[in-house]
Amino acid sequence: MSAVPQVYVSFPGTARAALELYADIFGGTLSLHTYADFGRSDGPPDAIAHGVLDGPVSLGGSDAPAGEPAVRVEGLLLSLLGAAEPAVLHAWFDRLAADGGEVLDPLAAKPWGASDGQVQDRHGLRWLVGYEPQA
Repeated sequence: MSAVPQVYVSFPGTARAALELYADIFGGTLSLHTYADFGRSDGPPDAIAHGVLDGPVSLGGSDAPAGEPAVRVEGLLLSLLGAAEPAVLHAWFDRLAADGGEVLDPLAAKPWGASDGQVQDRHGLRWLVGYEPQA
């Protein structure tokens, strides 16, 4: 049996907005549970204690409790290489880049024949999006 690790992000108070954005972009089912839902008192009652997006792209996250570090990404890319048809990947790339995201490398054909690009979304996550040429 092979296990695929799920990315789980500690957000700096932006977990709801981030996970809702990813659900809007990628689709799937989003479940959110607040600190109040879990009886936690180490943050605002409406902060996200646990959230999971299950779908074509799956990831989890929460709001970092007071005094705990939030995500800072260096040297890590979330890969969506070949994860969908090219048109879908282009749409995802554009949505990740919108509203405060940043295109780091345009999604375009590369000299080696594949198409890929990199984008950092407005929540600080870096994505590698691409696909092989179609036959």
